[in-house]
Amino acid sequence: MNGKEKQNKNVLSWLVSQWKNNSLFSIGLVLLFMVILQTLALNYSACESFGECVELWIRNFTNVLRNNAGIGIISLGMTFVIISGGIDLAVGSTLVAVGAVMMVIMDANTIGTLSRFGITGVPAYLIAIVAGILVGLVLGGFTGSLVSWGMIPPFIVTLGTQKIFRSVTQHFMQSVNPKVPAPFCKLANAEIGGYMILPIIYWIITAVILYIVAQKTVFGRQVYAVGSNERTAKLSGVNVNKVKCKVYILMGFLVALTATLTIARIGSMDYANAGAGYELDAIASVVVGGTSFSGGKGSIQGTVMGVMTIAIMNNLLNLWGVPPFLREAFKGAIIIIAVLLQKKEKA
Repeated sequence: MNGKEKQNKNVLSWLVSQWKNNSLFSIGLVLLFMVILQTLALNYSACESFGECVELWIRNFTNVLRNNAGIGIISLGMTFVIISGGIDLAVGSTLVAVGAVMMVIMDANTIGTLSRFGITGVPAYLIAIVAGILVGLVLGGFTGSLVSWGMIPPFIVTLGTQKIFRSVTQHFMQSVNPKVPAPFCKLANAEIGGYMILPIIYWIITAVILYIVAQKTVFGRQVYAVGSNERTAKLSGVNVNKVKCKVYILMGFLVALTATLTIARIGSMDYANAGAGYELDAIASVVVGGTSFSGGKGSIQGTVMGVMTIAIMNNLLNLWGVPPFLREAFKGAIIIIAVLLQKKEKA
């Protein structure tokens, strides 16, 4: 075997090793493959120049990320939840509950809580956002308390709160139709350089902050410790119940941010369907991004790439004209294949 053959063999061995053992490497390759497929799938026939083709690609990619920024933010919180050994099936219902509170408070009509007292504009928006965040924190704390001190399995707790939060919200909002003030929508729809990229910027900022929290803080290390081995973490002096509760409070906070973004982007909220399926999309993004369902392993950057991979996959299914009823089947199959191909180390 000559030197060149040895070098090629070493490179191949390194690639295989990275694919099997480095989740960021494997999901990065999958994401790159998806981006290439999306680039090839776009219809460039109407472009009269290379610049127009580039503009088409940028606008399509920006729209994909913008439409999935909310899922991206929720997925960041789901990363902490799953790393700690938990699960949260109530994020969509929590979003609806938080959104309803915000909309009623800042409603521009006479039913608006603040408009009755003559409080409108920016002060009303700030109060509504703060109130929404507080509701998210309370609901997250409620869920976290049941999981930690109530010692009820997270799946059961969040399955129950999923039903409670949405049904209670629908009950109280069935005869109420609040109107979101148009200026509030600029929080998500204002253009920068000709593109509506504010949701993407919020997502990136949140991801950077949570990356620092996960990697550089005591809380982040404790979350990994609890997910890896709860008993060992407790013997090491970690307040396991407190850490678990904080994780769900963080989840509630991030859902509140997403509710704010959703209302600002759409200008309304369908209490029956808003947020439906968010929990499954978030869980899929986290797992595809390399986070272990058994807890103790995962990363924020992997989750970001997982969200982007699934978002581009959804866009590809649309570009290829896959029938709507079959898209979920394709999504499920690709998610399973992506996880299987990661070939992580055996437990």
